[in-house]
Amino acid sequence: MRDLFLTNRFFYFFGAICVAFVLSFWVDGLFIFVQLLLLVGVVTAFVEGFLLFSEAINVEAERVVPSVFSLSDENEILLKINNRSTQELTCSIIDEIPIEFQKRDFVIDLDLAAGSEHEVPYSLRPVVRGEYAFGDIHVFIKSNLGLLERRITSQAEELVPVYPSIQQMKQLELKAFERTTNQDGIKKMRRIGHSYEFEQIKNYVKGDDFRSINWKATSRRSELMVNSYQDERSQQVYSIIDKSRVMNMPFNDLSLLDYAINSTLALSNIVLRKYDKVGLLTFSNKLGSIIKADRKAGQLNKITHALYKERDHKLEANYQLLYHAVRRLIPSRSLLLMYTNFESMYALDRVLPMLRRLNRFHLLVVVFFDNTEIKDFASQPVSTLEGIYKQSVAQKFVSDKEQMVQKLKQYGIQSVLTRPEDLSINTINKYLELKARGLI
Repeated sequence: MRDLFLTNRFFYFFGAICVAFVLSFWVDGLFIFVQLLLLVGVVTAFVEGFLLFSEAINVEAERVVPSVFSLSDENEILLKINNRSTQELTCSIIDEIPIEFQKRDFVIDLDLAAGSEHEVPYSLRPVVRGEYAFGDIHVFIKSNLGLLERRITSQAEELVPVYPSIQQMKQLELKAFERTTNQDGIKKMRRIGHSYEFEQIKNYVKGDDFRSINWKATSRRSELMVNSYQDERSQQVYSIIDKSRVMNMPFNDLSLLDYAINSTLALSNIVLRKYDKVGLLTFSNKLGSIIKADRKAGQLNKITHALYKERDHKLEANYQLLYHAVRRLIPSRSLLLMYTNFESMYALDRVLPMLRRLNRFHLLVVVFFDNTEIKDFASQPVSTLEGIYKQSVAQKFVSDKEQMVQKLKQYGIQSVLTRPEDLSINTINKYLELKARGLI
């Protein structure tokens, strides 16, 4: 029978019988005992097999998964096991999870009381975008004797797409708009200047700009009143993602491109919540996705689907092509957040003329990455000559990154140098800072 299996206990039991059978040639009277023991074992196994395949055994399994997975996040899956039998069962559950996770020892052991329902949660962390195929759920049940076990298979094949991190997007949205608590990560930026639309007159509170005091309203109310202004709206914000080979570098199982994609989704959500227009442009040696800046209801979904389909390229990025595309597709002044990476001053110098030309027509922010592994190595103590030489080279790399920031600043180009894991928070903070300063 295809769904009937012999357990280890079965082999131990009949192995012991075989040993006793061999010993019976030297021990008088043992042969009859071996025959009796063999008969008992065969009858017991037959009865156990009959009970396992009787109609009284009824076990159902179901898998509950999210409609989409979030990239680089822990996604919870729930297994529902229902024992409709009238007897207690011991079972082992094998869920055919996607091969991308490479979990070949995924087994859940469970004791099922008669007529009981169990929910077994577990989580998976995908690090590659795409479709993940789940297979069937196999429940191996055995009775108290445990000589045999029966496999019950529940058809549960399904495909689950892995999208950019929706969980991270929602968490950062809460941090950015939470007013009752000051959570770590998102900075609360004070408004600077008056390049905003007048909204209302309100009571003065500590921290308000004294230059906003409305003296006429103050004299009428006999208490300090200030003019309140709302942020300018409908400003254009574009995320520009470099998909070339410099973005293939992995950190914590995730490529720099995927970090940039997660950050772009989180930032786009914040921009739309601030009533600004958000767009997307990806490039490598040729142009990729192009989504015109807008704040319509379906704009975030459009960006999400475009980011889901993006794939890296092995060639160098064509910044001249990017410049001409931006000049043609984005005619009005906009905030351009460009995700890329430079590992040497030479790499920056090659593209700096194009960055300066872009910054002449738009507000350009270059977002690139700290090499955390090199930075950690540069700060470790060393005791050998070889170690000193390697650490000197590492410190040179770290110094180059800081010089890149200064060089961009020298030419009036905004920049964000960040660790990959802090990319989303630092990029959102930069957007809020520039908006508060009225530079967009």
